Amino acid sequence: MSFLKAEWRKLAFANYAINPSVLKKYVPPGTELDFWEGKCYVSLIGFMFLNTRLLGIKIPFHRNFEEVNLRFYVKRFENNAWKRGVVFIKEIVPKPALTFVANTLYKEHYETLPMQHNWKENTKNRAVVYKWKKNKQWHSFKVIAALETSEIIENSETEFITEHYWGYAKVSNSKTNEYEVTHPKWRHYKIESTQINVDFGTVYGADFEFLSSVQPNSVMLAEGSKITVERKRVLELKSH
Repeated sequence: MSFLKAEWRKLAFANYAINPSVLKKYVPPGTELDFWEGKCYVSLIGFMFLNTRLLGIKIPFHRNFEEVNLRFYVKRFENNAWKRGVVFIKEIVPKPALTFVANTLYKEHYETLPMQHNWKENTKNRAVVYKWKKNKQWHSFKVIAALETSEIIENSETEFITEHYWGYAKVSNSKTNEYEVTHPKWRHYKIESTQINVDFGTVYGADFEFLSSVQPNSVMLAEGSKITVERKRVLELKSH
């Protein structure tokens, strides 16, 4: 049985090229940074969890909620093939029970904060907004996008960002948690404009403060789908 089943919907991505040295201390043992055309990316992502079940059980008041995270991309070579995965700097959710489970069982970096979202459509386009409050300040990520979805092009930057199917979390210098995320290939919406009001230093720490003063290299909005998060595997490894 999958650890978690849900739908991830209206996933907004803001992707920033970053100096790989910034991420070195965050890379879990047994993985290495994954690059897109020579660029090392971190992504700010906002989306909705819908119809969430934990071990097949609907948890009251924990079925539908927002998440915003900052993540980067890694890969792991195993059985003569590359596994492409993500590592989270921090994941923000509005429910303390989610934070407790994820941080305790998966050694992730969840934080519970007040959150809001707003999805609107008119005859021309759609607006998707995610907001979260830290230190009495509201932070927000908004995209305006087309009404209709289109196919994600093979070998494109959007495919690279959306098609990482493994999660990795650094437990120690010799231990890494690995889990699989399953979902079909997504479709996406053409972006018309974006507005990011985030104090990255306050939310994600000094290493990422500079993101507040730069523009993202790209912005995307994927429709999403049903997903599963499988049970973790602990990798015992030698540190690099």
